[in-house]
Amino acid sequence: MELVPTELPGLQLIRPPIFRDGRGSFVKTFHRDRFRERGLDFEPREEFFSTSAKGVLRGMHFQLPPAAHAKLVYCIAGSVLDVVLDLRKNSPSFGRSCARELSAANREMFFIPAGFAHGFLALADGATMVYQTSSVHSPAHDAGVRWDSFGFDWPVTNPVLSARDTRFPALRDFASPF
Repeated sequence: MELVPTELPGLQLIRPPIFRDGRGSFVKTFHRDRFRERGLDFEPREEFFSTSAKGVLRGMHFQLPPAAHAKLVYCIAGSVLDVVLDLRKNSPSFGRSCARELSAANREMFFIPAGFAHGFLALADGATMVYQTSSVHSPAHDAGVRWDSFGFDWPVTNPVLSARDTRFPALRDFASPF
């Protein structure tokens, strides 16, 4: 398992080992001891997946303290442009984002610590994302910032959004507790 630091301190791009043979491939997405050996203290408490049509934008989501959580995210079908935004007010990269294409083909993953917002744009129909989180979903702590409020140049003009995602505050209007 290869951990690749990103331009946002704490955010890790993970390249898991891929085992291939005549039947196809096998990917180990999580191993607690291997994560800990590499400095990632992560124990999943809940797992979700979403399937999206091309042009769907989901984000930018996170949970507020005390229910804030770390996430491990990866794409098992299709491809997405995955975007992570630093909300840690004392971070040198506060307000900056990092983006990578995550896909069924490249098998790359993001480990996202608490204090970051996460979202993605589906680049293909049937894009399927898996999310493992270190705390369970808490509707009372569920939050977000507007997808178009932090200077990221999304490669879409009219994404398909949920009503919820359109109501999030802009980053400049969000008082970060992180």
